[in-house]
Amino acid sequence: MTRVARVTLPLLAGLFGPLGDPLTAGASGDRALGQYLSSECVTCHQISGRFDGIPPIVGLPEDSFVAIMKEYKNKHRENPVMQTIAGRLSVEEIAALAAYFGSLKAAPPAKKKREGKT
Repeated sequence: MTRVARVTLPLLAGLFGPLGDPLTAGASGDRALGQYLSSECVTCHQISGRFDGIPPIVGLPEDSFVAIMKEYKNKHRENPVMQTIAGRLSVEEIAALAAYFGSLKAAPPAKKKREGKT
């Protein structure tokens, strides 16, 4: 390897990030952007983190969120709505959503009212 190649290759790798699949590269996303983009997600997925038929995404580890979205984006998971949503999101937007939802904590379960008491 020439001296130029030894200097240039690491420099280029630093500029362009890790090689491989950009959806699975462990870069952290912009939480503020994720919060901004989250309004469409919380239309179906409860921001409280509760499960009422639609899987919760609050508190989901970032790498899991990214992997799931990649599967929808590549149509390896069956759900036309999620395939459409994931398909139009960029790598940076998916990372941002992963960072935002991964930073949230699910709300504690609601206490049930005791019958017969006022």
